[in-house]
Parts: sequence; C-alpha cells; structure tokens
Amino acid sequence: MTSIVVIDDEPKARDTIINILALCPIDISVVGEAKDVQSGYDIILKKKPDLVLLDINLPDGTGFDILKKFDKIRFKIIFITAHEEHAIKAFKFSALDYILKPVTAGELIGAIEKAAETINKEETEIKFSAFLSNLDRIKKIVLRTAESIHIISIEDIIRCEADVNYTTFYLKNGEKLLVSKTLKEYAELLKHSGFYRTHQSHLVNLDHISRYDKMEGGHLVMIDESIVPVSTRKKEQLFKFFENM
Repeated sequence: MTSIVVIDDEPKARDTIINILALCPIDISVVGEAKDVQSGYDIILKKKPDLVLLDINLPDGTGFDILKKFDKIRFKIIFITAHEEHAIKAFKFSALDYILKPVTAGELIGAIEKAAETINKEETEIKFSAFLSNLDRIKKIVLRTAESIHIISIEDIIRCEADVNYTTFYLKNGEKLLVSKTLKEYAELLKHSGFYRTHQSHLVNLDHISRYDKMEGGHLVMIDESIVPVSTRKKEQLFKFFENM
C-alpha cells in the first residue's frame, strides 16, 4: 500500500484531490493532510508517507520551504502548481513530477500510478537538488540511464544522437550516456538552451561547434572532433546562428 499526504492551503482543493484518490484503482491510503508549511512539515514527520502531493503556494511560504526542512527527503513528491513558465521548465529539466491546476482525475490518477511503480527516495532527493539549482536559471538536467541517475550541467553536453527510441549524450569529459527517451523530447527541452537540431538524428550544443566543413555536402566538427551531418533544410537557419554568434 502507498501512503499519501495531501498539502494544499485550500480546503476545497484538498477535498477534490482526496475524492479523486478514492477512485484510484491501486492500493493507496491518504494518511494525512495539511494547509501550510508548518503543518505540512509536522504531518510528514508524523506519518512518514511514501508520497506527498504538494501545493507550491502556501500561506506561510512555499512547498519548497517544507522540503528544505528535511536533511533527507524520504518520500516521493508530486507537485501541484498553477502554470508558471520558468518553474515548469525547471520541473521538466529536473525530471520531477508535477500536475497543473485545476487538477483532473485522469492526470492525478495517472501520476499516482506512475509514482507507486517508481517510489525511490534517493532518486527524488537527487532530482530535487537539480530542481533547486534550476530555479533561477536552467543549468542542469537529470538523465537516467539503465545503471544510474546523473545530474549533468547543460554546458557539459557537446551533442546528442538518436538511437531509435533512445538518445546518446556525448559529454565534454568523453563520457557517453544512453537515455531511454527520444531525441525529439530533448530537442524540445533544450531548444532555448543553445541547442540546435541539425539533422533528424542529431542535436548539437552551439557553444561546442569547432567548425563547419563544406566538403561532401557540409558537416559540423565538434570540439571533441566528432562529425555531425547537417540536413539541407537546416543549413540556412544554422548559418543565421553563426552570423549572430
């Protein structure tokens, strides 16, 4: 059974969440609820839940203030938030789970089922650490391989390459990381962080281009001497980037 604490400052919002949870097909139990930072911290200490549904805006602070009170985060978190562009971007880069208000039954139940399958306290702590570093400016991304969870500085990524439904990240230190997400997902995530998709299978960090060679149809040479193709329809936009660099 997965034990859950619900923290939201609005009684109606808590009631809505708890009523939706009653419809959840998996074995869960709501063991407590709270309305602010102090009561939220106290109920987590007392009940030691597996999962916390955490509103960000609380009357005496934020949900983050609750989490900062813990030396170790020993529970999984699903944040509940009103839309705020930078915060949402930080959640995505840090691979933390979040739900936008107003909460819908399908989205909440789906998130609960996913959380119940992957409850891992150490992983949550790593992701939250990355999230805090991204609040002011996006600097890091969480990458999960088959063996480990990595927090990587975006500036250390040279390029990414598609491998069917996987993506290989090539880093400045020579390391390669194979991640089970598509290049399309990372191209969307990184497009405002200085990355450009030169080809269906290639995404590059513009800061790590060494040169553009015109021979054989044209290709990029990266700082690690790797060669990246540039599709015909991508060349014009790429040259515009060069002009503005």
